[in-house]
Amino acid sequence: MPHVCPWWFTYSFDNPLRLLLQKPEPMLRDLVREGDHCLDLGCGFGYFTIPMARLAGEAGTVTAVDLQAQMLARVRKRAVRAGLLPRIRLHQADSSGIHFEAAFDFALAFWMLHEVPDQPLMLSQIRTALKPGGRLLLVEPRIHVSREALDRSVAEAEGAGFTRAADHRVSLSRAVLLEVPCRTS
Repeated sequence: MPHVCPWWFTYSFDNPLRLLLQKPEPMLRDLVREGDHCLDLGCGFGYFTIPMARLAGEAGTVTAVDLQAQMLARVRKRAVRAGLLPRIRLHQADSSGIHFEAAFDFALAFWMLHEVPDQPLMLSQIRTALKPGGRLLLVEPRIHVSREALDRSVAEAEGAGFTRAADHRVSLSRAVLLEVPCRTS
């Protein structure tokens, strides 16, 4: 089985100290709009899920996706505590992927794509899950992912039908914003 960050290791980076370097709401404020339907891939304990749900507002939703039930249980607990559970859907993915179609306006893949053994398949599934005009913020940790490796992932994303919109600044990370082209008539 490919490497998957164990659920218990998440405590090492999903903690209050992380807020000093990576503040989710300011990071996502220009990307998540009121009423958006969002996808948080590899959601972990919900570090970004909860802020996305706030930004998406009452008319929006966030689908938190993870391979591990323990991660999703922690997201549920945090969502209940924050009063945001009605806006959050929990989805346990499996090794075959996420399996959504044209349901989302925004997707976040934060520090997870480097762990996916079949990146072209995953990127294709994310592309299928996004509506025309949808955006994917792909963020990888500098310590694990070189600029060249990120560029290869972006090339795979372009092969799946994304266009590169812009580089994005995220502390301790390499990040790029990708878009699904709008259909033309």
